[in-house]
Amino acid sequence: MAIELRVPTILRTYTGGEKAVNGDGSTLAEFIDNVDGSHPGLKERIVEGEPEELRRFVNVYVNDEDVRFTGGLKTGVKDGDVVVVLPAVAGG
Repeated sequence: MAIELRVPTILRTYTGGEKAVNGDGSTLAEFIDNVDGSHPGLKERIVEGEPEELRRFVNVYVNDEDVRFTGGLKTGVKDGDVVVVLPAVAGG
């Protein structure tokens, strides 16, 4: 079993059109690094800066919990977890 990343439409160009991809890691940061190894460019759309942190207008959830309240990139993940990335939508 692995950790599943549900990919929003706007980021599917990095996953070959796949709606979901799998990866491994013990923290969200490790998981994102692992997924980026198979789908280059995805990480830079989710993470920025040094030290790395989530982009301001990207919301990430692990099992429906907003990671901004559970430790950010240090949030623990395990087999069977579902990570959802939701970029903010703007318009006018």
